[in-house]
Amino acid sequence: LGEAVADTVDSIEDLGGYHAQFLPSQRAAVLGPLVIAVAAAAGSWVAAAIMLTTLIPFGLGLWLAGTAAGRAADRQLSALSRLSGLFVDRVRALPVITAFGAEDRVGRHLADATREVAARTLSVLKVAFLSGAVLEFFAALSVALVAVYCGFNLLELQPFPSPEKLTLAQAIFVLALAVEFYLPLRRLAAAYHDKQIGEAAMARLNTCPSPTVESPQRPFDAPPEIELENVVIGYGGYGETQIGPYSLKIPAGSVTAICGATGVGKSSILHALLGLAPVVSGSITVDRQGDNLGRLRANVGWAGQTVALISGTLKENIRLARPNAKDSAVEDVAHRAGLGPLIAARGQGLDLMLDHRGSGLSGGERRRIAIARALLKDAPVWLLDEPTADLDAESAAAIADVLLAAGAGKTIVLVTHSEALAARAENCVNLS
Repeated sequence: LGEAVADTVDSIEDLGGYHAQFLPSQRAAVLGPLVIAVAAAAGSWVAAAIMLTTLIPFGLGLWLAGTAAGRAADRQLSALSRLSGLFVDRVRALPVITAFGAEDRVGRHLADATREVAARTLSVLKVAFLSGAVLEFFAALSVALVAVYCGFNLLELQPFPSPEKLTLAQAIFVLALAVEFYLPLRRLAAAYHDKQIGEAAMARLNTCPSPTVESPQRPFDAPPEIELENVVIGYGGYGETQIGPYSLKIPAGSVTAICGATGVGKSSILHALLGLAPVVSGSITVDRQGDNLGRLRANVGWAGQTVALISGTLKENIRLARPNAKDSAVEDVAHRAGLGPLIAARGQGLDLMLDHRGSGLSGGERRRIAIARALLKDAPVWLLDEPTADLDAESAAAIADVLLAAGAGKTIVLVTHSEALAARAENCVNLS
């Protein structure tokens, strides 16, 4: 995550120099020398020919320097991206690092990554300074050749017959243009480092996944049937960790409990239905149609084990499920989900302020917020992951009563370790 954040933030900033410096310099370097060479030809066509001929070693040196600088820039950006990602990930994991006393080891890792970035940056600067010196040498050499030709022509000391005779005014005119002839090229050389950084940044941005925009999905006419056939679920960047296969049928309008030991993939099935985990092989059909998954995900009520919260009021957090819900509806589902004691204890009602970490909330209270969201959305399909975990037996029974009453006629898939809750489901699938 940290490396992805670094790529999307730092790489975008690196594009500034490419668009603001290199591209204008490139256009000027293409048109400027040609215009100046045409003007110089009016004073001396030989001097103009010398200018155009010296573009060959200048361009070759620019290409060689750019190639070396590009490789160095790519290595530097990779090292910087790794450092940024490492830093973000370690900041997110600070409580765990502190709990296990790993501050020194993590600090050493960050120091090593910082030294690598410094070394890569010095390599980029070394190549940039070296290439700049080479290009300046060719530019100065080219101006010197024009000056030598003009001087020898004026003094009539040329070792070969001169095709033209220059006047002092023509020589001064040509020499003045010779300096300007290489000015756009010098600016291009100075901006060539921005080109390499920008191209390396674009290459990294192109590897980022493109956001998918789904068209609005119409609701189901009735709670659907869901079927999984030989579904294998992959985790990791390239799906290197795979679990499955799973084959099960979830009847329409019924409650199906998925049970089994920890780690057999109960929650992963819900994640696959939500599109949170990639399906490596197999098929998932909704009402016997494979193209209905997007429609399912747009019409599902979800209560997961990890409850995402935003910095805002309790009312705003519940209303995420249905932003246009009235205050009375939000208050109703909050009390049905068992949040009444929390609301009464804090004295702020539904305007109780929460932060994104849910500071001050127990595990059971977080879970009740997720259940309140599912109740508020009132979707035809509910996916519930351990809805009664973190609750005592009496509270778990009360929540089960509320869910089964409100979900009557819906297609409900619930993952649970609770034998009492599984016994109340119409169908039970034991993955063990």
